[in-house]
Amino acid sequence: MQVIQWIVNLGASVFLPILLFLFGLALRIKPGKAFKSALTIGIGFIGLNLVINLLTTSLGPATKAMISNYGLHLSSIDVGWPAASAIAYGTALGAMAIPVGVGTNIILLILGLTKTLDVDIWNYWHVAFAGSILYTLTGNMWLGLATMVVVTMFTYFFADLSAPTVAKYYGLEGISFPHGLSAPGYVFALPFNWLFDRIPGINKIHLDAETIQKRLGVFGDTTVIGAVIGLVIGLLAQQPINKVLNLAVSMAAVMMLMPRMVSLLMEGLTPISEGANDMIKKHFPGRKLYIGMDSALAIGQGSVLSAALLLVPITLLLAVVLPGNKVLPFGDLATIPFFIALFAAVFKGDIFRTVIAGTVDIAISLYVASWAAPLITKLAKAASFNMGGNNSISALSDGGLWTNFIYLMMGEKFQWIGIAVLFLVALGLLFWLNKIRDKSEKVTA
Repeated sequence: MQVIQWIVNLGASVFLPILLFLFGLALRIKPGKAFKSALTIGIGFIGLNLVINLLTTSLGPATKAMISNYGLHLSSIDVGWPAASAIAYGTALGAMAIPVGVGTNIILLILGLTKTLDVDIWNYWHVAFAGSILYTLTGNMWLGLATMVVVTMFTYFFADLSAPTVAKYYGLEGISFPHGLSAPGYVFALPFNWLFDRIPGINKIHLDAETIQKRLGVFGDTTVIGAVIGLVIGLLAQQPINKVLNLAVSMAAVMMLMPRMVSLLMEGLTPISEGANDMIKKHFPGRKLYIGMDSALAIGQGSVLSAALLLVPITLLLAVVLPGNKVLPFGDLATIPFFIALFAAVFKGDIFRTVIAGTVDIAISLYVASWAAPLITKLAKAASFNMGGNNSISALSDGGLWTNFIYLMMGEKFQWIGIAVLFLVALGLLFWLNKIRDKSEKVTA
């Protein structure tokens, strides 16, 4: 456990290249090529983190100013995913999430119940988060571990189910997103897409980044859109003109640099993905394999970023007007692109649909995060996390995730029976997707 924790503490930009280098060697990729590929991925993650940090540090002061200007007084502060992941890995069960997740992945691959080979080990913190909270709720360590298995199984189901759409929209062939925050968004968006298609007038609207740019010329360019949104947020925050202009340029930089960092990641991933597919074709003819990666690969797309920036002021407005909400959005405002990464794929880049469905998703997240605040606060104290003087904390990301609410309610109310039911449901869904449906599609073909 100490070795695993040490590796995790290296950070994704270090341990993921090491892991992918070893994986590349196992796939019989030449050492030089595998090393360069892994190093490129590490550089891509560093670049991506720099851009995300630019987004966070630019939005942070503006958000604080808006909160102050409009007198928002809510009892729980949203500490964001970096704090939530630190809390998750800092608990008694936290370090167990990685061996549990990897073990579950291997078993499901052997049984042919998933196509996702998950190399995104850092994001097992999502699994640790759910299992640790249920352990906090029930005091039952084994129930917490069982919850981790269930969460992992559902995550692979979402990843396998959404992979064809991810490949079609983002051009990420052979990649899936077993990302605890983004993956459930795929099934959340599906009924909205069905509904939008059947509402007269709404079904005629299609506002993707390309359409907006074509109609508005230079003002439809995603970089210019970022600058305009930054300008509006700065003005709402009543910042000095120099800070408003700086925020505008920073948001424009995010819109331009994010896709370039993602393309760098893809450059490094391509040899690994090709090697994995060659191995599967050789040793498992007829089987398809997806490389499970962080949904950061998708958040650089123009429609995702444009919709996410529009959702920042909407999220703050919802926090004020929703009765019963106790959470003050802050840390996870920069995480909104991860919320809606797969929304955009389902809606084929339609910003209008993404913003509407995203608004509903964030409203639900605020209520779930309010419910989870006492549990997250208790978990943070158990992990000796510094809460910065706040009496109550929450997280819009995993703390507000609708799937986590289901896992935790079932585990709390029905204990082993509830988790057993969820296990059987996840097993049934994986069997249907990767056995029954695949067989039916092959017969049809």
